[in-house]
Amino acid sequence: MSIKSDKWIRRMAESEGMIEPFEPGQVKERDGEKIVSYGVSSYGYDVRCSPHFKIFTNINTAVVDPKGFDPKGFVDFEGDTCIIPPNSFALASTVEYFRIPRSVLTICLGKSTYARCGIIVNVTPLEPEWEGHVTLEFSNTTPLPAKIYANEGVAQMLFLESDEICETSYADRGGKYQGQRGVTLPRA
Repeated sequence: MSIKSDKWIRRMAESEGMIEPFEPGQVKERDGEKIVSYGVSSYGYDVRCSPHFKIFTNINTAVVDPKGFDPKGFVDFEGDTCIIPPNSFALASTVEYFRIPRSVLTICLGKSTYARCGIIVNVTPLEPEWEGHVTLEFSNTTPLPAKIYANEGVAQMLFLESDEICETSYADRGGKYQGQRGVTLPRA
């Protein structure tokens, strides 16, 4: 198994539609203003956060239950920035839509700019032949409000290619998050 390079990522995005929309280089500023970078890096792809957020709240006294999730535990918000309350949590999705090849497992890690502020980005692995917008989980581990910037980089995808094709892919087993668009809540 090996990690894939910038050349491979560009080739797969351009010829196979692996990432759409796709940025072939690192974008570090927009309209003359510095932003948190996104696009291809040496051995990964830095994804952007969409402007649609779901922020955890307890105003409806919902219980967090992965087998019977109550969407009343969230407040919907749309904007260029999202403020996550102290010691709280929010969901968003990537701007990019992914189509993972059958021989590839994709792992997501948060960007250091956010991690150094106490904002943790969590994403489960993107399995072979999974496709969709990635739902991003943001945890604010600090006692202060934390800001997330939409349409800027928030996490990096690393692509690991196996030396052997899997017997059963995510698509083969009809995974419950296949083809998701936008922020997708837990499904039992």
